[in-house]
Amino acid sequence: MADTAADLAAAKARLGAFAKSAPVLMQGFAAISRQATQAGGFSAAQKELVAVAISVAKGCEDCILYHLDAARRHGATESDLIEALEVAVEMGGGPAIMYASKALEAFRKLA
Repeated sequence: MADTAADLAAAKARLGAFAKSAPVLMQGFAAISRQATQAGGFSAAQKELVAVAISVAKGCEDCILYHLDAARRHGATESDLIEALEVAVEMGGGPAIMYASKALEAFRKLA
């Protein structure tokens, strides 16, 4: 994640290209995503932080960037992120520590 903004743009471009190749699938996935991230008992920012934590535990760098960006746009703070990353490390162990450090670095670069 050397150039975080460029990495995020590249991930979004790849996602867009896939969406053009598989529009019906992506329309369905977009509906799931909209429902999953709507504010309810959790705010939209909190839901995006959950997605960041899962992305960290699973080791998906593109997912980390995508959901970090959304969490920031919904008002998540660095302090909020660190709490989510702590849970990700609990659930993901040593490898999650490496992705958590990348997530924190990316959050700071996107600010």
